[in-house]
Amino acid sequence: MTSFVITVDGPAASGKGTIASALGEAYGLPVLDSGLLYRAVGVLLERAGGDLDDPAAAAAQARALTPDALSDPAFRTRRAGEAASRVAVHAPVRAALLALQRSFAAQGGGAVLDGRDMGTVIAPEAPAKLYVTASPEVRAQRRHRQLEAQGEGVSLADVLADIRLRDERDGGRAASPMRPADDAVLLDTSEMTIEQAADAARRIVEAARAGRA
Repeated sequence: MTSFVITVDGPAASGKGTIASALGEAYGLPVLDSGLLYRAVGVLLERAGGDLDDPAAAAAQARALTPDALSDPAFRTRRAGEAASRVAVHAPVRAALLALQRSFAAQGGGAVLDGRDMGTVIAPEAPAKLYVTASPEVRAQRRHRQLEAQGEGVSLADVLADIRLRDERDGGRAASPMRPADDAVLLDTSEMTIEQAADAARRIVEAARAGRA
């Protein structure tokens, strides 16, 4: 397909990562998991003995980050998700990662961008925008199963509390708060299987492509 950018925003464990991957495969486009960037910043900053609540230290770590350093399994743990949410509130961190994300979006063939502000800040001109969501309870169940599969012992109640805290933090931050773009299509996956959600997302993208033509 010709150059075409698809943004997939939404809260934690909504299914947006799975949907973004499915869209990337369907259209032959590279996929950016922007949340992984923030997870990497948080984890690497902690490893270096830094303070997650220090904007300058977190921004310095963000500026040193390269896309080829994102394969560490530690970036996908529960602790990494919490660290990501804490460093993402800092405007200097978001500014430091802005160029990297926009460069990915500007690739000649297009891209699929998975995050929380892809359609509002990173690629506001993207022709296809999705905002993927689900109820906090459903998202907590999904994340709990994922963490158990990774060998992390944590209660469902604790995961739900984490989900609610991250929603509040991500939606309430001053720098690029999580919200649907005005022209994003809302996709609630609460009652959907993975296959149903991916199929619904493809239909949304096809409608956007048709409208662009």
